[in-house]
Amino acid sequence: MRLARAVGLAAALLRASCCAAAAETVDLQLVLAVDVSGSVDQSRFELQRDGYAAAFRSRQVLNAIRSGSTQAIAVTMVQWTGPELQVQVIPWTLIRDAVGAEAFARAIETSPRQLFSGGTSISGAIDFSIRLFPQSPHRGLRRVIDVSGDGHNNRGRPAAIARDDAVRAGFVINGLPILALEPALDRYYWNHVIGGAGSFMVAVESYERFPEAVLRKLVQEIASNDR
Repeated sequence: MRLARAVGLAAALLRASCCAAAAETVDLQLVLAVDVSGSVDQSRFELQRDGYAAAFRSRQVLNAIRSGSTQAIAVTMVQWTGPELQVQVIPWTLIRDAVGAEAFARAIETSPRQLFSGGTSISGAIDFSIRLFPQSPHRGLRRVIDVSGDGHNNRGRPAAIARDDAVRAGFVINGLPILALEPALDRYYWNHVIGGAGSFMVAVESYERFPEAVLRKLVQEIASNDR
């Protein structure tokens, strides 16, 4: 299984390198991997959805985008649950101005929930997210997977192994652990989920405080480009 995943990752990276010459360069390629497992009821899903939409409409996020050398980022959103249950709900989207940010915010608001159960596989979310980068028509100076969730990995291979594979391939994994159900989840994310140069996490005590946390996280994530 490890060999098969390694071969798949190598093939994905090869395709990415072949297309890099024709791809538009952006400061950041960002996968937003959002937990929609069984512990996330409709109210919690909506708090996450509305928090992300509001963040991309904020002046702070737009200013962070404009602070980079290319003044552009490419973003996609994924819903995830079990090891083989992930859906890319919003395609890669270029954001360089308020119009692009508003379009992405609207896409978040209108994207229905597509998964509801299947366990919590952070490793599955990481592995799936890696495979999305070669599909992007952009080449990121940084490639980041941002995992938000309210539980530890309980399905699929260990999260730390998936993280280590991703970091070795040049990806950064940041985290947004929601501590509503597992008060020590931030320590788990620190030890098993986040990784790579400049990686960080923003922990949030409850779903009700998710919007302010995701705004803070996105501003830090976008504005931390090496310039």
